[in-house]
Amino acid sequence: MFKTNNVASRIFERQIRTPAPGTSVHCARRFYENLVPSFTIYDVECPDHSFRKFTDDEEDCDNTHELPPMAKRFESFFTQLYVRSLASCNELICKDFFLYVERNQFGLFATSTAQIQDAPAVGGAIPGVPSIEKITFHLLRLEDGVILDEKVFQNDYVNLAHNMGVFLYDDLLAVVSLRYQTIHILQIRDSGNLVDVRAIGAYCREDDELFINSSSQFSGNRGDLVDNGIHYEQPNSNNSFLSGIKQRLLSFIFREIWSEETDQTPRVQCLKKKFYFHFQDYVDLMIWKVQFLDRHHLLIKFGSVDGGISRNTDQHPAFFAVYNMETTEIVAFYQNAADELYLLFEQFCDHFHEASINSLYMNFISSHSNNVHALEQLRCMKNKATIFSQFVKKMLSPLPFNCQSLSPSPYFDQSLFRFDEKLISATDRHRQVTDHPIRFISRRQPNNLKFKIKPGPEFGSADGRSKKISYFLFHPFLPLALSIQQTLFLPPSVVNIHFRR
Repeated sequence: MFKTNNVASRIFERQIRTPAPGTSVHCARRFYENLVPSFTIYDVECPDHSFRKFTDDEEDCDNTHELPPMAKRFESFFTQLYVRSLASCNELICKDFFLYVERNQFGLFATSTAQIQDAPAVGGAIPGVPSIEKITFHLLRLEDGVILDEKVFQNDYVNLAHNMGVFLYDDLLAVVSLRYQTIHILQIRDSGNLVDVRAIGAYCREDDELFINSSSQFSGNRGDLVDNGIHYEQPNSNNSFLSGIKQRLLSFIFREIWSEETDQTPRVQCLKKKFYFHFQDYVDLMIWKVQFLDRHHLLIKFGSVDGGISRNTDQHPAFFAVYNMETTEIVAFYQNAADELYLLFEQFCDHFHEASINSLYMNFISSHSNNVHALEQLRCMKNKATIFSQFVKKMLSPLPFNCQSLSPSPYFDQSLFRFDEKLISATDRHRQVTDHPIRFISRRQPNNLKFKIKPGPEFGSADGRSKKISYFLFHPFLPLALSIQQTLFLPPSVVNIHFRR
């Protein structure tokens, strides 16, 4: 209606026009084209902290036309509410781990002792997986910092980097024990208690262990009790049983191959080639990662032992399984280069991202299944791919997604802004620093630069030889962001604050 798109014209247009049904939120989000973090304070004086995440409970943000001399200090933007000591004398806080429980405004932190690489595989542990003497999850009420509950894992291994081994879905928490190949399902009660719901691994149903131990034939084969208080019955030299989750996986694979042929002779040949020939490979699979698809279904990634503990799993073969926790059945199984799974991922990508029922803005994270511009980028990558199977593996490699790994900031909405995703994106990960500022350009006005963000010092670094990485923290809905630049093995960090002046 108006030729200009300033704030005044947008407000006036909102007063006299009613948006089309179902588009009111999208129209309101266009205001972010005018409300951008257009000003930067470089190299802010910060305390020696690690910055992990913005929560959504901030009430206001003060802006001034003339910045006072104290503006270069971190305390002029943020107020310290409290300090809580979590780690014991031999524990360290896991700086890369934090989960925000939105419905209660709780925070989940983790501490752990040092990692033991060559730990003996005792008590049903998987050989080759490191051990951590003590891993503690701390549930805090963010309002006042009160520690509500703790959950301890002894002599176990949980991948805490970037929340890889833990997944939160509303009030349900899944913790993957790589060492004992068990998925622990916990519930976060409104009272602040961490309650054990079930453990999926050696046993899938609550009475599986009782049923096995009640049989006189196997009465002598009891699981060893480890410090977590759970009996584990894992394959070893004295026990011919596979774990419950592994038996269900093998059963599903067998039945799927069996149903491919109707005649007996081709069916037997097919089983020999596809099942029995690869039987030991299936038996050796271990759980890598897990995520909730809904309250009843888990997406589980299986692979080799080496891939489960390495940082880069792209070079290792992997499989995906969908597990129903209520029926304890595997309902789907795919290889990591399966066209069928890729088509589901392309068309229904949003179903792989957790979205809290209490959060509106989390439903507007751009993906190729809800944004035409993201879909166009995906198709361009697909057309450039020379080997389609390698392209599929690359696209499916992030699955299952790390919990809370995407920023809901409207400045990553690809319907509003265009930016170089090689330099910055909604995904929470470190990136190599560039000396050039990152430009955010209006999507509707292609030549209109809305704002730019430059990590690191204002005039660049004098030492161009050292390798630098950076990461960004955007507020969920305010025009506020932090850019943190680090030099490998050479602290301290350079912190810039980007905000609307």
